[in-house]
Amino acid sequence: MTHQLFLGDPAELVAAAPGALVVLDGDEGRHAASVVRVRPGERYFVSDGLGRRVLAEAEHVDRTTVRGRVLEVVDEPEPGLRFVLVQALAKGDRDEQAIEAATELGVDEVVPWAAERSIVVWRGDRAAKSLAKWAAVVTRATKQSRRSRVPITSPPVDLHSLADRVGRCALALVLHEDATEPLAAVELPDSGDVLVVVGPEGGISARELDALAAAGGRPVRLGSTILRSSSAGPAALAVLNAGSRWR
Repeated sequence: MTHQLFLGDPAELVAAAPGALVVLDGDEGRHAASVVRVRPGERYFVSDGLGRRVLAEAEHVDRTTVRGRVLEVVDEPEPGLRFVLVQALAKGDRDEQAIEAATELGVDEVVPWAAERSIVVWRGDRAAKSLAKWAAVVTRATKQSRRSRVPITSPPVDLHSLADRVGRCALALVLHEDATEPLAAVELPDSGDVLVVVGPEGGISARELDALAAAGGRPVRLGSTILRSSSAGPAALAVLNAGSRWR
């Protein structure tokens, strides 16, 4: 069974080396000690969320702290080809389901999109709270999937901001049911950002599709069925991974 992964203090982990002591405290230490119930002699991973991961063996555990000895240090390089999910805000928790699965599938960044047909609207205090909730979902999924890097949770974008980013990325793929080009046939660039744009429950409007296409976005389809907003992005990431990272 794969060892549990916890997030540690980047300032401490930057100097971590085999034989050194690594400490989990605060909320993460409490979770490790009291929820996961790490015990002396058990091994576990600690990551800084930025690519460094250490394998440690617990030596001392109390209710809020786990102290372990570092056995191994691995530095995961930042990917040259980055997958970015632009997820339209969706009702219920469907957008959160999408970014959770996307994190497990290796997405490097998630971007909330206030699309024209989004039923959910982030304004004022709700926007800050909702963005923080997205970041928490991504963090939990990072630990569950044993990733060394926590994906970036970016501020929400409107159509104008999204079109600007589409124009600056290496490749922008706009999932749309009327597209004729299959996603599986798209050739990926060697490096840069690959944006996957997913609309809300009502789909991407014609005006939005025209604006994104004018900025350089390529409308693509996943298959013959219509997927929910919560599953389209993860499905697209699985296809992209099969053509690149999973080979």
